Amino acid sequence: MFRMSLALAAAASLAAEVHTMTLAEAVRRAVEQNPDVVMARIDEQKAAHQVTLARDPFIPKVFAGSGMAYTHGIPLSVGGSVPSIVQAQAFASIVDRPASFRLAQARESANSAGLDADAKRDEVALRTVELYLRAERLARETQLARAQTEGLERVAAAVRLRVEEGRELPVEVKRAELDLARVRQRASAYGLDLEGVETALASVLGLPAGDRVGAAGEERPRPSLPDTEDAAAQAALEDNAGIRKIESALAVKGWDVKAARAERLPKLNLIGQYALLGRFNNYEDFYRTFQRHNGQIGVSFEVPLYTGRAAGARAAQAELDVQRLRSELESARTRVAGDARGGFRDVRKAEAAAEVARLDLDLAREDVGVLLARMEEGRASLRDVEAARYLENEKWIAFHAARQQLELARYSLLRQTGALLAQFR
Repeated sequence: MFRMSLALAAAASLAAEVHTMTLAEAVRRAVEQNPDVVMARIDEQKAAHQVTLARDPFIPKVFAGSGMAYTHGIPLSVGGSVPSIVQAQAFASIVDRPASFRLAQARESANSAGLDADAKRDEVALRTVELYLRAERLARETQLARAQTEGLERVAAAVRLRVEEGRELPVEVKRAELDLARVRQRASAYGLDLEGVETALASVLGLPAGDRVGAAGEERPRPSLPDTEDAAAQAALEDNAGIRKIESALAVKGWDVKAARAERLPKLNLIGQYALLGRFNNYEDFYRTFQRHNGQIGVSFEVPLYTGRAAGARAAQAELDVQRLRSELESARTRVAGDARGGFRDVRKAEAAAEVARLDLDLAREDVGVLLARMEEGRASLRDVEAARYLENEKWIAFHAARQQLELARYSLLRQTGALLAQFR
């Protein structure tokens, strides 16, 4: 059993695949194949079919059959109709205000389901962006950690040589080996984290279990953002999926109120009947004339005289839901505008942090250049240069982290303003 488990695990690892994608490719694939998005699309399709069901009372229906029976005495009814060889019935609603309002409600519910699908696509797109940027950053940090490892290996070798020559204390070897072990441990941790993030990214994209998605390491253009906080807030209020969903739910409840109140209104229905009669049912014995082919077409008019209290209770419940949704809508507008303003400020803060990280990196690179020049002149050691390179790599890591935070802040603001998916089309 243990050997079989090992064989299955080995087969799964061999079947796993690493997909290298750009950010745009990853987002487009996620909004098409992500399981949550697929389920949201199914709900959207179900809501569209519900519209067809709500329209059904207004679609004419024709039924044909037979009411054949042997008659002894006066012809009696068969299933509510006179005995006949062939009979057909047709009916459809012409005026039915409750059904009309329920149809409008179903259409708005379908629109709401579409908004749910849009919101889910936005959510999955931002999640994809977060994982992709993190994978991209971890890949760079892994490369930098490996470069640090190579540099510290050179330092450790140089320290060992100096100890053998008697120019360094033996404790310096242990210090160099400790520094080297720390960097190796960090490089290993980066690699494991990268594998986990790439696996999570593949899962979000709907890829098979065990597959991974690696970042292509591309250069991406800066996304277009609102110029001011007010512009960001206005854009978010105009095209926020959460607000539009509440507005749609408010419209659904409005139609619900109208449908409940319309239960007291008259209804007008189209009716049609046809019957082919047989002489063996004794029609000629009890009626003055006999005609084999018989038909009628007309309308039925129905006036509700007393419908009880249920309709009023449903209307009252729906009106309370309308009040609650209106309050929720105002709260959502305030929250969305505040989040958009906060997102705009986050972008500005991230831009400042990225600029500081860039300047800090530039200074570290200049220090490395100075030490290289001094080493050529014999005024600096390899250890000094590698220490400066180590510090430069640390500044690179901080720089990439700041760039990732800036890019994520920009895409988060795009999601708040409803423009995230447009960025990847």
